[in-house]
Amino acid sequence: MKNPIFDLENWREIGATLSRNKTRTFLTAFGIFWGTAMLAMLWGGASGLEGIMKRNFNGFDTNMGGIFGGRTTMSYKGYNKGMRINLTYADIEGIRSKAPYIEASSVIDSYYGNIAYGTKTKSFNIMGVEHDFCKIQIPVMYSGRFINETDDYGTRKIAVLGKNVAYSLFGNDKALGKYVSINGVYFMVVGVAGQKSEASIGGKLDDSVIIPSSTFRRAFNQGNLVGFFIFTAQQGHDPGEIKPYIDRVMRSNHPIHPNDENALQMMNMAENFRMIDNLFLGISLLALFVGAGTLMAGIIGVGNIMWIIVKERTQEIGIRRAIGAKPRDIIVQILSEGMVLTAIAGTMGVCFATIVLGIVDYATFDPVLGSAHFELSLTHAIAIMVVFMILGTAAGLIPAIKAMKIKPIEAMRDK
Repeated sequence: MKNPIFDLENWREIGATLSRNKTRTFLTAFGIFWGTAMLAMLWGGASGLEGIMKRNFNGFDTNMGGIFGGRTTMSYKGYNKGMRINLTYADIEGIRSKAPYIEASSVIDSYYGNIAYGTKTKSFNIMGVEHDFCKIQIPVMYSGRFINETDDYGTRKIAVLGKNVAYSLFGNDKALGKYVSINGVYFMVVGVAGQKSEASIGGKLDDSVIIPSSTFRRAFNQGNLVGFFIFTAQQGHDPGEIKPYIDRVMRSNHPIHPNDENALQMMNMAENFRMIDNLFLGISLLALFVGAGTLMAGIIGVGNIMWIIVKERTQEIGIRRAIGAKPRDIIVQILSEGMVLTAIAGTMGVCFATIVLGIVDYATFDPVLGSAHFELSLTHAIAIMVVFMILGTAAGLIPAIKAMKIKPIEAMRDK
């Protein structure tokens, strides 16, 4: 006899067997289709939800840390609790000189002020930053440039306008090279910028006017005080490793009790991203669990239809055994029918899920933030199909073995 795998007549018989009871075959195929589609959509959907969450921090260095002053909760050296601890440039210089692993850093000062151009006067957030700020929070430059080292050290009166500020003052006209008045002090516009995400430190760039921190202090009489200090840790180090050095500098410069943990506030973006990763690892595992349950329902359907097919074809199988069909031929015949059903319905399920994920990804696409990645990778798609084919084959194995054991004489007598 010919090998059933390569026998065209065998494949025609498989088609005829599956089409003999169209309703039963359709319902079983739909169970397989929906199982693969659900697993694929849940897997790709979890990836997309993670992308949407992380888009909120797009543009921020994931290894960023920051500090800002708080209030003391314990009396110390004659000072009552509740005293406000303010960062100063002496603190920042001490941190930069004594704390290791800092790669880039910037102070951030901000307040609301009046910005005027011609007869237009608007109130916006004014931010004073240093040149390394753009390495920590990467801005979107619509025109011109951002603040550089020369601007900072030279106390230059230049400004980068947020895109909403520029549109409010200039409309569709170009802002570069124009002068704006900030509380009576004139600054030349050198750039128009925005930000990639919703998260911000010191104010959203789209709605702010950014100037050099040195100019900010001198022009607006801010003295030696600093609002925020942000930094990034070197590769292979965590911002949390820098905290003990920061504490040491701050406690030596300010009357902070050694056990007072609230006088100085610190944020650790790396820790936040680890929490997000752990959260979505749990969501992915849950999605796989739910999808696997749906998938198993389809596999059970394959096993059931194989049992029914074997039962209906008992006499036929007996006759084949009587005329010389080998047990291997019977097993391959039965398994082939289950594999064909699984392969066709499973492939359609994966394709359907890919289309749905593509539509969702297109709907959530942001021109600035980009794609959220509601998608199913080729590796994941292949993994789903391989697992489904293995389980589908396993589901048909017991009915196939039962068919192989059918004795010709008993099969002839079966009604």
